[in-house]
Amino acid sequence: MTALDNLDLEKHTPMMRQYLTMKAAHSDMLLFYRMGDFYELFYEDAKKASEMLGISLTARGKSGGDPIPMAGIPYHAVEGYLAKLVQIGQSVAICEQIGDPATSKGPVERQVVRIVTPGTLTDEALLQERQDNLLAALYQGKVGYGFATLDISSGRFVISELASREALEAEIQRTRPAELLYSEDFTDMLLINQLKGIRRRPEWEFDYDTCINLLLNQFGTKDLHGFGISDARLALQAAGCLMQYVKDTQKTALPHINSIVRFNQTDSIILDAATRRNLELTQNLSGGRENTLSWVLDNTATPMGSRMLQRWIHQPLRDRQQITQRHTAVNELIDQDIYLQLHDQLKALGDIERIMARLALRSARPRDFARLKQAMALLPEIKQTLHICQQPHLINLAILLGEFPNEHELLERAIIDNPPVLIRDGGVIKDGYNSELDEWRKLSEGASDYLVELELREKQETGINTLKVGYNRVHGYYIEVSRLQSDRVPIHYQRRQTLKGTERYITPELKEYEEKVLSSQGKALALEKRLWEELFDLLLPKLQELQQFANAAAELDVISNFAERAETLGYHCPTMTNDIGINIEAGRHPVVERVSQNPFIANPVCLSPARKMLIVTGPNMGGKSTYMRQVALITLMAHIGCFVPAQSANIGHIDRIFTRIGASDDLASGRSTFMVEMTETANILHNATKQSLVLMDEIGRGTSTYDGLSLAWSAAENLAQKVNALTLFATHYFELTQLPELINGVINVHLDAIEHQDTIAFMHAVQEGAASKSYGLQVAALAGVPQNVISAAKQKLRQLESRDDHHESHDKRPSQMTLSMPSIDYTPLADKLALINPDELTPKQALEYLYQLKQMVKAL
Repeated sequence: MTALDNLDLEKHTPMMRQYLTMKAAHSDMLLFYRMGDFYELFYEDAKKASEMLGISLTARGKSGGDPIPMAGIPYHAVEGYLAKLVQIGQSVAICEQIGDPATSKGPVERQVVRIVTPGTLTDEALLQERQDNLLAALYQGKVGYGFATLDISSGRFVISELASREALEAEIQRTRPAELLYSEDFTDMLLINQLKGIRRRPEWEFDYDTCINLLLNQFGTKDLHGFGISDARLALQAAGCLMQYVKDTQKTALPHINSIVRFNQTDSIILDAATRRNLELTQNLSGGRENTLSWVLDNTATPMGSRMLQRWIHQPLRDRQQITQRHTAVNELIDQDIYLQLHDQLKALGDIERIMARLALRSARPRDFARLKQAMALLPEIKQTLHICQQPHLINLAILLGEFPNEHELLERAIIDNPPVLIRDGGVIKDGYNSELDEWRKLSEGASDYLVELELREKQETGINTLKVGYNRVHGYYIEVSRLQSDRVPIHYQRRQTLKGTERYITPELKEYEEKVLSSQGKALALEKRLWEELFDLLLPKLQELQQFANAAAELDVISNFAERAETLGYHCPTMTNDIGINIEAGRHPVVERVSQNPFIANPVCLSPARKMLIVTGPNMGGKSTYMRQVALITLMAHIGCFVPAQSANIGHIDRIFTRIGASDDLASGRSTFMVEMTETANILHNATKQSLVLMDEIGRGTSTYDGLSLAWSAAENLAQKVNALTLFATHYFELTQLPELINGVINVHLDAIEHQDTIAFMHAVQEGAASKSYGLQVAALAGVPQNVISAAKQKLRQLESRDDHHESHDKRPSQMTLSMPSIDYTPLADKLALINPDELTPKQALEYLYQLKQMVKAL
């Protein structure tokens, strides 16, 4: 029970009653309660904030007879503290004074004017500029799931319906929401518990009819048929809950959220959650960005381009026309040699996508409008650069950039070039924009001339040479006289302040002028704020066109980035074919080649219906995993419209990419490493098709040798004969290298290594045929295993190999049987059976022999 539970408000002071009432309405978040120049937190909020932010916990007198725990932060530093809180998934309600302290009886009227949650951020200071910040909602139906995401900083609203838990897990992995809303009747908490910012919502917020009405009101339509989503019932329930949450937290209109799209998995290559993790597309296995695919590919000019690139990486296209459109656009920028020029021009645009969201929410700041003014001024220059391009997609992007001469002229007249951070500081609107504002400013700014004249006049009239006239914000205008000459001041001087060695005075004339000037400053600032709000009204009618401008600029940024990466890193344009298969000449791993100190060894791969599975053998550290991953990454890069790290690449139809590479335990779900491995394997065997690319690495190594070998053999056999997927199957079970003799389309390849005495050199070159040995002891020696352990292991290896040779000499069965059955010595059993003549046995003797044979089998 918290300190706020069961409190009798009548026992508390009026101010604390006000605070407790507001806190009760926002019980699940911290309440920042504005008092003067600080935001204060009380009771449990104060204790939490003290721990989370490292600020002092104090006490504020007593209320209701008990000391009140209190912590505070300066209002001018609030953004930094908010950033820390949202990063750990904490939400904050910000309560401001809206009443006038001079006219208030009792506590000044306050109101929660803003709610900051991890998924609804728009402030530049709180957002990761090169990462989407998504709010998501999840609804579980009787069959399947509804899922919706919203990037409030861009207005991008996407829904999807998912048939299985695995598909939902992949979607969560793809979107990585900053905040997730879920229904109170959601059952699979293990799936979402590891996420930050999960919010349990009442079931009524997912009511279908309520959700539909919310969405219709938001989009201003009579139905949702125009969006192509009317049949997505579960997704619409998730979307409606999300929309209600955003309205509750933003407390303002949301005009930039003007459309909703449906994400269909069939439009892109499907990547499950394990594949996204294993390929380290935008996040490495440690949770960082270094050494990922996006880390290599991202040299974009703008944050909005960077975010679009990451979305493309997670949604590789299947539409051949769109893919080719991107490839030819990249080629055109290279041929015309304008990609670097475009990069420099686009860099000056800044993050106009997020500025559009703040414009829509009326939370844009003066510097946002200054950047928007600059971006509009650059449009003619960018279009001129694109003028020589003939590729249709680039021509269309140039059109979508739009033209905004009137809006640019408005901002040019209205906003100074380097405005202050906040409108409340004034000095944002240019001189000449509004004549009334100019008059008030002239009156206010003329004070300096008046003060100089007054000082000269007072010196002459009083004969006090040290007399000075000045001003400060606390005490206003004053006449300062040294204490030694204070006996010479006129009688009409009224003492205002005493300082060490000086006295400060005010005169009726100076007091009157002070009131006049301060009044003019207040009126100038009030008028400037009104003019500022009018700018929103003048720009908002162009909001959709401005959003279109931002989206086109972001796409142009990504395409010019692809051109630069291709030229800088030696990538080539892939050929997209209508066949099933992948044929890559001299392919390279895009990340490994960037971080390796040694020259990267390029390797080919050829997969087709006639060559559908490669059994990949070779030593540990020989490069098997690198080779397999590079095939997947090259295939994915081709499907996002990027050139690829290969001499040439012919990529056929691919519907899914699966990887089972490496594994770790999942203790939270009670799953061992081997269980995780088998779960991923089961997913592949159930869902892969003949158009899928499958990477399988070291199946079966988490259990006994015979179990593991049997599982690996059966999985490979199933993929090659039943599924017919394009498969790279890496293994240390050399028995599997006999599969090509038994199944058409299965081929052995290996990564070469050279052994010299007790050392080994990895060649990293892919060769046809199976590896000759595993080199496990040599790799162990390289790892620093003590020499005595290596020597003992060599002796044990010779014993095991000798035993296997002995077993093989007695086993006359066909080779394929030895692969699917363990190598057991059946000689004693065979000898016993040879002594038995069934025709001479009595029933009792036969039964005795049967029991003996059963005991012998059990002992094997």
